[in-house]
Parts: sequence; C-alpha cells; structure tokens
Amino acid sequence: MTASPSTAERLAALRAELARRGLDGFLVPRADEHQGEYVPASAERLAWLTGFTGSAGMAAVLPEEAAVFVDGRYVLQVRQEVDERHFTPFHLLDKPLDAWLQESLKGRRIAYDPRLHTQSQVERLRQVARLAGGEAVAVADNPLDAVWRDRPAAPQAPAEAQPLELAGRSSADKRHDLGARLGERAIGAAVLTLPDSIAWLLNVRGRDVPRTPFVLSFALLRADGSVVWFVDPAKVSPELRADLGDEVTVASPDALPGALDGLRGKTVLVDPASAGAWFFDRLGAAGASIVAGDDPCQLPKACKNAAELAGARAAHRRDGAALVRFLAWLDRQLPEGVTEAEAAARLAAFRAENERFRDLSFDTIAGSGPNGAIVHYRVSPGSDRALRHGELFLLDSGAQYQDGTTDVTRTLAVGAPSEEMRDRFTRVLKGHIALATARFPAGTTGHQLDALARRPLWEAGLDFDHGTGHGVGSYLSVHEGPQRISKAPSTVALRPGMIVSNEPGYYKTGAWGIRIENLVAVTEAPSPTGAERPMLAFETLTLAPIDRSLIATELLSPAERAWLDDYHARVAEAVGPQVDAGTRGWLEAATAPLD
Repeated sequence: MTASPSTAERLAALRAELARRGLDGFLVPRADEHQGEYVPASAERLAWLTGFTGSAGMAAVLPEEAAVFVDGRYVLQVRQEVDERHFTPFHLLDKPLDAWLQESLKGRRIAYDPRLHTQSQVERLRQVARLAGGEAVAVADNPLDAVWRDRPAAPQAPAEAQPLELAGRSSADKRHDLGARLGERAIGAAVLTLPDSIAWLLNVRGRDVPRTPFVLSFALLRADGSVVWFVDPAKVSPELRADLGDEVTVASPDALPGALDGLRGKTVLVDPASAGAWFFDRLGAAGASIVAGDDPCQLPKACKNAAELAGARAAHRRDGAALVRFLAWLDRQLPEGVTEAEAAARLAAFRAENERFRDLSFDTIAGSGPNGAIVHYRVSPGSDRALRHGELFLLDSGAQYQDGTTDVTRTLAVGAPSEEMRDRFTRVLKGHIALATARFPAGTTGHQLDALARRPLWEAGLDFDHGTGHGVGSYLSVHEGPQRISKAPSTVALRPGMIVSNEPGYYKTGAWGIRIENLVAVTEAPSPTGAERPMLAFETLTLAPIDRSLIATELLSPAERAWLDDYHARVAEAVGPQVDAGTRGWLEAATAPLD
C-alpha cells in the first residue's frame, strides 16, 4: 500500500502545479460548489491540504508562505490539526485574509476556483488584490484537484421523494407560485445552487452529505413554473421521475454550462451571496441580463406550513423521549463512570430506535468540564474525558427525522454545583425565558430581540460570543437562513412558521460551559386590547427537562418560576407516556415544580 503524502509533499505538489500554470498562489476554501455547511469527501480540499477538519476556514498558498484562517470556534482545533511548519494559523479577527493578502501578495497573481467562492466573495477578493498591486485570477479547473491523486468519488446516493403529507405543499404549487413572482419582476429564470432550496422546491431528499438530507445538484426555475434539475440521472429512479411530473426535466450536470449559454438575452436571477462566481461569469459571457438578488426559495422555505409545523411538533415529542431515556440512563451510569464519547454514542443509539430517524442533525457536542467551554467542541480519541464530580456537562445534540429536524442543548451538573455555576446557569436561564416569552410586533427582526437573552448576563458584566438563535429546516439543514437571532444586524423580519433556536450561554474558559437551547416556532399572538399592530410570539417545540439542581431560585421572578414549572409540566405530559416506568419516575422528579 502506498503511503499517504505528508503535508509537506501535498503543499509542494500544489506549488509545483501552480508554477506550471504560471500562477503565484491559490485560495482553498472549506466549501463545495453549493456553499454548504457539510460537504462530501470529494470536496474536503482544505482538510486534504492542511489537515484542518473544521466546518469553516480558508487556506492561502504562496510560493514562500502559506496560512490557514479560521474564526473563533476553531482557534484551538486549527493548532491541534495543522502542521505549523508549513501553514501559519490565524484567527480571522486578529489577522483577516484581506490584511494578509495585502501584506503578502505584493503584486503577484493569486488564483481561485470560481465555483467555490460566491460572487460577493470574489468581488471583495478582486478589490483586495488590486490594493496589493496584484491580481485575482479565476481558473477553469482546480489545480488542487490535479494533484489530489486519491480524491474520493462524488457521492452517488439515490434521491427520494418527501411525502406530500409531510411537505404540506406540492412541488407544482411551489414552482408555479415562485415562477409567477419571477414573472411579475420580468425575470425569465432563476439559478438555484443551494441544495436545501432545491430539496424544498422539488420535495426531494437525499444522502449526499453527512447529517443533512441533501441531493447535491443545481436547478433552473423558469417563470412558467417549470424546472430543469441538473443532477446525476443515476440518483433519480423512474418512480421519482414520475412523481416529479412533466414540468421537471432531469438533466446531467454536464448540461449546465450549455443551459446557461442558452439564456442569452434572458433576464436571470442569481444570488451573489450563495451562488459561485462561475455562474455570473458564464451568464455574463453568454449575454444574459443578470439580476443579483436573494434565492427565491429561502424565505418561503423558512416559513413552515401547517403540515411541516405538525411534523416538527411530532419529531420533538419523540426526540424528547429519546433524550429523557438518555438522561435517566446517564443518572444511573454516572457512579460507574461515563466518558464524553460514551455519552454521545448512547444518546445516538436511543434516537436511532425511532422508525422515522434518518441521521443525527450534526455531530454531537458532548463537553465535560473545560471541554464544555469550547463552543463547537467535538470529542475525539485524544480529547475524550470522563464526566467528573463537581463539573458541568454540556450536551448539544439533534436528529434528522423524516418529519422534522431537532437541536437541543442541556447543561447538567455532575455532583453538587458551585454557587458560581448556579448563578451563571440561572442568568442564562433567565435570558432563555425572556426570549421564549417575548411578544413583538410583526416586522421585528431577530437582531432586535437578541438583547432580551443577554440582559441577565450583561447585568453581571458577562456575555457570550455566539448568536442567540439560528434558523432550522423541516427535515433539512439544522442551520437554515435567512432568519436568525444575533447581535449581527439583519433585515429579515421574523415571520409566522419560522423555526429558530433559543440558545443563550456562558463559557468560563478552561473550566466549564453553559448553554440552554430549545427550538421555537414563530406564531401569531393574540393582540391585547387597543393593540395597533399584529403581534407575534414563540411556541417552544423542544421537550426536555432543564437541570433544576443548577437553578438559583432566588434569582428567578415569580413569572419566570411559573414559566419553568409550566414548561416542565408540558414535558412530563408529552414524554411520560412514551417511556418505561423507571424512566417515568426519573422524569417526574426532574420536572417537579420548583421548591
């Protein structure tokens, strides 16, 4: 068996290929042609070149130097995984890629694969290269692929139909609705590059990437409601073709360039924030009139219909039962010892017993003690540690069920918690309750609500660095846009049917972490007497106990205590009938009213 090339050999091979092409450098993002959070093994270019396996990052290679840029989630991981003799790791806040390029490019030509960078990213790159006296050059084919000798094959998983009773709307209904909206804007076609948009529009799901039921493909949606779906035909069974109907044409991905060339003289919508720059280059060369705008599927997809919301509620009831079974098991198992990896595996096994379980929705975050302070921690053989008395255990997990996607975080005390732990946990809980009980006028964005979840922490001079809430799909991505709750400004108002997470936290570096996460659905709220605007609220979907031993009850107001008691009563009522008698006894104690 031939040994795998080292980091030095891979880097040298890429540099030689760049020199052969007359290029000085190359950018390697952690991205595929669809800009997804999860990518197939065949698109793990950043990991192959550098060893870094995080879900976001960028490598820049020049003849004498190379660097890897990551955000705050991965500053520890990148140093553990990357050989710093060959790649210098940088935190994006300390040294952004733009600043590094201005210092290092020095009039040279740096290449990029236009399929792997969005139009917005490329416009910025070109500007930075000009400021450095250099040039950003698009390549027709990826030079890294030319030297990746053992590159895995592209995924070949079959696509499958999402049943209408779960989707809630037929594909034809969605296609004609969006097509009519394009027609109203005098737009002839829209380019769709996001797999979640295509999955939602065509009511299909797949298994091309881990943790997310995507079929990797592209599509053209026309104003008449018809679609050309550019997907490997081997993934589409005769039954699925029949289900899609005559208005959906299945074409090979090899036919995509020609189809774009055929749009000469047409007005075409493309999203610069998600579509590769290659689409803009190709359409521009073909003589199409490009309208840069939002992917037309993203907002309607985010607003779940009645069937999707019913599926989400059902999925969360079953998920709650799996999590409660796990929590009761963990309580019994702790005296004998449990590691992070054992806990994550046991929880996954409980979930997998459900007939509608399809996969986890992300790799479980099971962080004990100091590992819990790493926001996006992933247990590995080198980091796995036992849950220890006097520490906290942060467990962030979720599942993909055919009728819904779940994501829940609970922080558990192992033994007796300290007063500091209880204080911080209760402040996080107060913020969670403040958001869960918020009433707000239609038109409000998540950015405007974010401070509600942070105020109890701010009052003690504390905060957390991640967003408070992300959107969640309907048996789709656990991280869905365009809705979010965050400090970052947003122009997207929360609308009925949207599902978002409610997950404030607090992290004491080197000691422990705290996060409490439920998923909530935006609902219409009864308007109080004299109200001048329609009001919205949140319906909590997640059903799992919150560790009462960590609550400093003296910090809670009567209304907050009432909310928690009511929530726990809901959990007991919904989950109790699904579990065995022994687990039900544990649940009754875990959801008892506060003293």
